[in-house]
Amino acid sequence: MKEPLVSVLMTVYNREKYIAEAIESVLASTYQNWELIIVDDRSKDSSVEIANSFKGKDNRVKVYINEVNLGDYPNRNQAASYAKGKYIKYVDADDKIYPFGLEQLVFFMEQFPEAGYGLCSLAQDKSKMYPFQLDPMEAYYRHYFEQQLFHKAPLSAIIKKDSFEKAGRFSGKRMLGDFEMWHVLSQKFPVVLMPQGIVWYREHDEQEMSLHRSDPMQPFRYKLLAEKLLTSDKCPLTGEDKEKAIKKVKSEQIGAILSASKHYSIKKALELKNASDLSFLEIVKNKLP
Repeated sequence: MKEPLVSVLMTVYNREKYIAEAIESVLASTYQNWELIIVDDRSKDSSVEIANSFKGKDNRVKVYINEVNLGDYPNRNQAASYAKGKYIKYVDADDKIYPFGLEQLVFFMEQFPEAGYGLCSLAQDKSKMYPFQLDPMEAYYRHYFEQQLFHKAPLSAIIKKDSFEKAGRFSGKRMLGDFEMWHVLSQKFPVVLMPQGIVWYREHDEQEMSLHRSDPMQPFRYKLLAEKLLTSDKCPLTGEDKEKAIKKVKSEQIGAILSASKHYSIKKALELKNASDLSFLEIVKNKLP
């Protein structure tokens, strides 16, 4: 039996409301050379029963159950460990992919054999049509000075499995894993940029990302990680561009601390300040006219 070109990875934890729609969106794909790997992280609802009901309908659907709850990013790594495809494509159990989504992703990626991964769901580029490739320095420059790239969720990515392994898989940082992964992949490989209309991201209150709306520490952690990644000797930016990017991120940290003091509390602002390496003097200087 021929190995699939694309391994669609669906990690699951208590998604009985949505998982059937997610699976059906993969089954409806116009592109056919795929496998769907569903890995349940010890759900307490009927997610596994629903997933198993699809196995008899299509032998490309495989269902695994973890022995213990691993958590989001470790479970993404677990799903990838079962993959046989050249590419891995995450479709979370509460999201969907358009019928032509896999076909487009494969078509775009196959045009750029040197690329390690691709990102879609991007706003229109002002100068040229998608797809196109950015080398590591270009990808970092675009993210920090032109248009955000590394904020995309795993749903908006397709990754060569060997590149994923060479990047060390997800580190396990809660909620930050994809942001970190795109940085790490772009230290080593070119990235292909792709348009919108390939995947569909569902928003609901059960998602961890809803914490961003209630706790300023959550988005602040991204700014701290950005500084760490920029100051690394693996960062492809150099010289003045690297210094400008670090300065920009530090300015954003100061802005977040001042915003927390205004919209939340001094205590919350101090929590953010203490998580950074900023001094009170740097913060006050930024506030002065």
